[in-house]
Amino acid sequence: MIKITFMGAGSTVFVKNVLGDTLLTPELCQSEIALYDIDEERLKESRLLIERLNENLNQSRAVIRTYLGPKARKDALRDADFVINAIQVGGYDPCTITDFEIPKKYGLRQTIGDTLGIGGIFRALRTIPVLEDFAADIEEVCPKAWFLNYTNPMAILTGYLNQYTNVRTIGLCHSVQVCAPELLRSLDMEEYVDHVETTIAGINHMAWLLSIRDLNGNDLYPEIKRRAFQKSEEGPHKDMVRYEYMRRLGYYCTESSEHNAEYNMFFIKSRYPELIEKYNIPLDEYPRRCIKQISDWKKTRDDLLSDPHITHERSREYASHIMEAMVTGNPIKIGGNVMNTGLIPNLPAKACVEVPCLVDRSGITPCYVGELPLQLAAMNTTNINTQLLTIEAARTRSRETLYQAAMMDPHTASELSIDDIVSLCDDLLEAHKDWLPEYK
Repeated sequence: MIKITFMGAGSTVFVKNVLGDTLLTPELCQSEIALYDIDEERLKESRLLIERLNENLNQSRAVIRTYLGPKARKDALRDADFVINAIQVGGYDPCTITDFEIPKKYGLRQTIGDTLGIGGIFRALRTIPVLEDFAADIEEVCPKAWFLNYTNPMAILTGYLNQYTNVRTIGLCHSVQVCAPELLRSLDMEEYVDHVETTIAGINHMAWLLSIRDLNGNDLYPEIKRRAFQKSEEGPHKDMVRYEYMRRLGYYCTESSEHNAEYNMFFIKSRYPELIEKYNIPLDEYPRRCIKQISDWKKTRDDLLSDPHITHERSREYASHIMEAMVTGNPIKIGGNVMNTGLIPNLPAKACVEVPCLVDRSGITPCYVGELPLQLAAMNTTNINTQLLTIEAARTRSRETLYQAAMMDPHTASELSIDDIVSLCDDLLEAHKDWLPEYK
């Protein structure tokens, strides 16, 4: 029997998507499913939901078990074939609030704070020690398992696991799947949504739509750019930053404009506050989302758990398709986050890159992409510098390396002096001390 362990199973809606997909997959629907979390109430809710889906969707029936807290973690992982990771260390309160409010005192504003910037750095520092414990258990009780990581900051965490553990890891983000369809729909080019060939590569949340062609081989970029630039001239909209990427760099990228606004030194600048309105940048967007999700959660939970006929349609998430391909041998192509083993030669060798990957019974085989256009490699490298230094800071518990990671972050460095960056890092280390090891 295949065993699938879900770490962070209190993420009930995401559990529904990924494990609902699994229950709809013939080769996986009789698996043993181990749900692991440290929150007893949320774990119970997820189990009730998955048990009901198991009854409604699955005539063969999976075996579902729950495991609560660190003492049960090793048993949850024991003999797993696949481990799905969706944890968030520290949650919205207190950690996300802290990641936004302390930088504000220094005049440093953020939109999302989960991938790069000072928020992404400290989210990584909180999460890597937990993943170290996960990795030690996996190496002991399920060394052949594939670790399917959905937790951000994706490139930092996946890069750490691939460099410093023996866990077979790939990072998964749905921004690759939705990049071209959402772009086409936003420009009233819906007729192409299911009829295009694309090449996407770079780094997580800043992978580039290198080519987009219809099924006859016609390049759609000229028309996309014409419509995009006209739309921006007509007034602000929610994708101004990525359209500006197309105008200045020549290419669109995977993750949203609110994310990409804080991955560089161009858009959020206290010296030029008018840019916030010009590019329609939603400062403090992630805290607002968290507040809304928390306020909406009770109703969402009650609606899900009270519906005896709850059902599911297979989602866009990669996890079930990867597991299915490995079990059946029927190959698929995905966009995955892997180490840069020469895949993109003009990005650093230790970078975690997002590239096309082939999946079958033999595992995951990343595909060679070749060099990126120089301006795109330059943009990616500014982010990779911070990612690699953050990994090194987490590994060595070094304050100096942490300061260097923050100093190299494009947005942080464009706003703060070195002394303020050091002081900000010290303040955040103190505020997060219950979640972090000692930094020397």
